Parts: sequence; C-alpha cells; structure tokens
Amino acid sequence: LARGCRANGCALIGGETAEMPGLYQPGEYDLAGFIVGAVERNRLLTGKSIRAGDALIGLASSGLHTNGYSLARKLLLETAGYGPETFLPELGCTVAGELLKVHTSYLAPIRALAAAGVLKGAAHITGGGITDNTPRMLPRGLGARIELGSWKVPPVFELMKRIGGIPDDDWRRTFNLGVGMILAVGRRNRAKAERILRRHSTPSFVVGEVVGLARGAKPRVIYQ
Repeated sequence: LARGCRANGCALIGGETAEMPGLYQPGEYDLAGFIVGAVERNRLLTGKSIRAGDALIGLASSGLHTNGYSLARKLLLETAGYGPETFLPELGCTVAGELLKVHTSYLAPIRALAAAGVLKGAAHITGGGITDNTPRMLPRGLGARIELGSWKVPPVFELMKRIGGIPDDDWRRTFNLGVGMILAVGRRNRAKAERILRRHSTPSFVVGEVVGLARGAKPRVIYQ
C-alpha cells in the first residue's frame, strides 16, 4: 500500500478495523481500500468531443485485475482441480502467481495524455468487460468498432475459456481479456498519444475506432 501511494502521489489518511468472528481463519486478516479524487469542472473528461473516426487505443492489463475472480476460482480450483501452487507452463507461473498479479496503474500515462490535450475519453475495463464499459464514454449516436485479433489475449483468459467452455459473449463481459483501459483519441493525435504511452513504458495497441450509429442511438460495441 505504501509503495502504491508513493507511486501515484496519494496519501493514506484514514481507515478502520472491524472484527468478523468466524469469517477468517486464525492468523488471517483482510485489507481493502478505495481512492477518492477531485477534478476542476472545466477539466472534466466528458467524452463530448468524441467523433466518428477517432482511434480507440487499448492499454495492456497485467492479468485479471479486479474482475472475474469468482469464475476464475471456480474454473481453476474446482473445475480443473488445480491448487494454488500448481505450475502451469502455458502461463509461465503458478495458479497463485497468476491470480495475485498486481493491477496495473494507468495514472501517469493518463495524466500525461490529458495534459497534452490528446485524450477525448477513457473507459476502465472492469466488470462487464469491453462490451459494457467502452460505450460509457461515448455520446449517443456513436459506437465502438473493436477489431478482434488486434491484440494478443493473455493465456490465462484462453485457458479459462477452454476449461469452462465459456461462450464468447460471456467471456467478453466477464474478463478484460488483456485490455485494462480503452482510450478515445483523435485520428490526427494518434501518433502523439502512442509516443506519450511509450515514454511511460505503457504497452498499448489500437483496438478499433469510433463509428457512427443512427442518430440518438444508444452507444454499443461492434466486434469485427
């Protein structure tokens, strides 16, 4: 927690403890937290400037991040029968090593893109996956065309899909599939945005573009 706060310029200013007898085994404890931010109204990222033709840039995730763990636990530990210390060659680590990978922080590159004036919108790919989260940054009448195969899906997601026989739609709505955030950037600013992301050592890939829908239509994702 201390390292995370230092890396992101945050201060841990409070908290609480609670006793929950019977929930934890002897010697165990739980630690949880959240971050509260503030922004000047004239600097709000509303997505209103997003237009058809804008590029959609995906930022690589480190793994599951914070979503899909109930299904992952069932598939890996129950259905497949793996243990936490089971080494899986296709993952290059143990089951525990994969599930405990630290969530990537995108604060520094996002802040740099915003300061450079090239960021039009951003969608954090959490519960609901690319399918449900990407439309939230788009105005009505616009959709997100996502090009399947434009990035490499990490092995853990392919493994879980195979173990559980998960349909594509459910798979895309449960896991981030290797994309932690999707950013909307003007076509002319795409190269500049990619340079900024490289300077911040943030792996990225163009996953698609913004497309026009019927006037007033609810934003949605179109996979191709």
